[in-house]
Amino acid sequence: MARILTIIVSYNFEPWIHKCLPSLLDSSYPTDILVVDNNSGDHTTQIIKETYPTIRLIESSKNLGFGKANNIGLDIVLKEEYDYAFLVNQDAWVDRNCIANLIKVNTSNIGIISPIHHDGTEATLDHGFADYTKDAITKNSYRICPFVNAAFWFIPNKVIRKVGGFAPIFFHYGEDKDYANRINYHGLNIVLAEEAKAYHDRQQRKTDRKAFMKSEYVYHLTEYCNINYTFVRSFSMAVLASLKKMASSFFKGDLFEAKSYLTIVFRLLGKTSAVYRTRQANQKAFNTIF
Repeated sequence: MARILTIIVSYNFEPWIHKCLPSLLDSSYPTDILVVDNNSGDHTTQIIKETYPTIRLIESSKNLGFGKANNIGLDIVLKEEYDYAFLVNQDAWVDRNCIANLIKVNTSNIGIISPIHHDGTEATLDHGFADYTKDAITKNSYRICPFVNAAFWFIPNKVIRKVGGFAPIFFHYGEDKDYANRINYHGLNIVLAEEAKAYHDRQQRKTDRKAFMKSEYVYHLTEYCNINYTFVRSFSMAVLASLKKMASSFFKGDLFEAKSYLTIVFRLLGKTSAVYRTRQANQKAFNTIF
């Protein structure tokens, strides 16, 4: 039987802890569970110790962000020779047969296997997932898409060894898009397991202009790091594209947006050395995690 380590990065996990963890403990296909806590300010760690003593808990003394905390778990997957890592968001839970259906997927060039993401109502698809997968193509009876967010990622050990862990240049957001770009660079696929169901409780979230501009910075940083482009192309897709958006916003009279894009340009330029190092590292095959 394949050995699976489910990795959950937690930060103030209380609202979902009694939904997320029991769903995994009740899985029809067994999985070991690791929670890497990013210095929660609530009772997350106390609840895990008292209520879920079989779950492995690592307590960080500071907030490492999503990528670095997950890398702790991915490193354990390699060192302890698990067959798969299953990354699960804290604000999420899985169907009892989710893992059993994920592990049934058998196709060539697998990079990541994703279940079907429903929202927290369990009645409809998660909005982001529906958008990410609308242009999926069918190949060998499986749907393949260029990106699925990392709320539920089932990753074979050999893929982690080849692609590595999350790039440390990303603190929170963007690291999954960058990883998907690297999956593509290595000729691997993101495959949907149609019978595997999981639930992501984020349908109530609202976005404002400030949040939108933050997402724009993250998007352009992923373009800057995208190793499927030459460095010149990535500079154009990130820095020059932001300048173009700044100019467009200025001529429309939207000074808030124009100023925000100018800030993005300077932030991206300030990251150039780190981006260059990230691109070099991402182009290599790994047998260790960052």
